Amino acid sequence: MERSAAVKTCLVVDDSRVIRKVARRILEDLGFEIAEAADGMEALAWCRAAMPDAILLDWNMPVMNGIDFLRLLRAEPGGDAPRVVFCSVETEPDRIREALDAGAAEYIMKPFDGDIIEAKFAEAGLV
Repeated sequence: MERSAAVKTCLVVDDSRVIRKVARRILEDLGFEIAEAADGMEALAWCRAAMPDAILLDWNMPVMNGIDFLRLLRAEPGGDAPRVVFCSVETEPDRIREALDAGAAEYIMKPFDGDIIEAKFAEAGLV
C-alpha cells in the first residue's frame, strides 16, 4: 500500500481542550486520525509510543512548551519525520523564525479556521 493511501495521523498538542476539540474536527474532516496531548511532555511520550505523520503544536503550554518539545522531538529516533505546524498567538517575526528554525514546516496564527488549517497543511505537503 502506498504511504499516501494510508490514513495519516496527526497529534494535536494544546493545553486548551476547546482548541484541541476544534482542531480535531477540522483535521478529521481532512482525513486525519487524531491523537491529543495537553502539553509537550505528554506529546513527547505519545511520539515515543507511536510517531505521528503530523503535529499541530501550540507554543505556550505548562510543563513543556512547544519549542522545547519540538527540539526534543527532532532528537528522538524517527523524530525528524513528523511535519510540524505551529499554531500559536505568538506573532513576533523572531518567534516565528525560531519555530521554523527549530524544525516547524508551517506556522498558523490563532484564532484559526478550517480553511487556514487546510491551506497550511497543504503547504506542508500533508493534504
